[in-house]
Amino acid sequence: MSSHKFPALHNAMWPGLVGKGPDSEPPIDLDTMLNLTAAADVDGVKFDGVDLFLCLPHTDIDSSDDDLKVLADKLSSRNLNAGSLVAPVWPPTGGGSAMGGPEDVEKFLTQVRKSCIIGKKLKDLGIRKSGVIRIDSATGVHDWAADPAGNTAKIANTFREAGRIAAGYGERLAAEGEICWGGMQSWRRNVELLEMVDMPATVGFQADMAHTMLFTMGYNAPEDRLLADDFDSLSKEDQAAALRIAYKKMASTLRPWTFDFHVAQNDGTVKGEGSHDKTGRHCQATDPNGKLDIVVDAGAWLRDENGNSSHKFEHICWDGCMFPNAVMMEQQTWNDILRTMIAVRDAHGWN
Repeated sequence: MSSHKFPALHNAMWPGLVGKGPDSEPPIDLDTMLNLTAAADVDGVKFDGVDLFLCLPHTDIDSSDDDLKVLADKLSSRNLNAGSLVAPVWPPTGGGSAMGGPEDVEKFLTQVRKSCIIGKKLKDLGIRKSGVIRIDSATGVHDWAADPAGNTAKIANTFREAGRIAAGYGERLAAEGEICWGGMQSWRRNVELLEMVDMPATVGFQADMAHTMLFTMGYNAPEDRLLADDFDSLSKEDQAAALRIAYKKMASTLRPWTFDFHVAQNDGTVKGEGSHDKTGRHCQATDPNGKLDIVVDAGAWLRDENGNSSHKFEHICWDGCMFPNAVMMEQQTWNDILRTMIAVRDAHGWN
């Protein structure tokens, strides 16, 4: 049995959509993702909830009250809560670049506002007890690099306005740094951006173990690489030791800003699929090529600078973006993931 009850364990629903589509595999519908999550079981321990993507064909950003009641019923019938919500801030999903012109910024802010409204309604329905609204810059690194200082300032202004909107609904925003998002492609750039936004109680960071691992390797930001140039030539044991040191250093700079945490694995390569740009490759929890010791490295985020369990996150979430459909449709995949999540909670959680 699990030795700790907190934080709650959630599964992300967006892997059923991200990287899927006409030029890739078909999406996996929300009901199927919910069923796979609810069916996972490890010695009687089950997932407590799910984090949702507010975009069709899963959850419509323009959902009516009746639509949200149906969603709440779907969750409660499976003994699942809703948690963090991904705002569809990107141009293909109705949003706009955070560093774009007034029309783009207004589209970005509109998606944030709609997401906050849904978040509040799900709370009112009693189905959402924790979580944040997830955002990013909704722009590529190449476009951002045309004017790094100016574009970071524009993104910060947009995030600040988005933070004011979120605060009005009692929500917090977590910006997920990935190597594919302009102004957020390295650990240093994320800290720079959040310091410029200067709303530490409302606008923070979402740490994904797989995405942030790429920061140590300097993908899309070689000037911020933390690993030595000869890393690839080291033995497997020496690589693991060097990566752990670099990973802890990276996490220590972002941890004070972190509101939301994703457990994940990475094999040190990048991957793009469908319409999703190249970013950190999520691996199965049991992948022998995974570079992270998931349970140990999760402590870089779940424990404070003194090594104490921080009690900072009401729930933690597994992210398995861009897993092949055949892998996602296998129930054992989710049992393995749940077992890993339980091990993380046993090591760093509380009662």
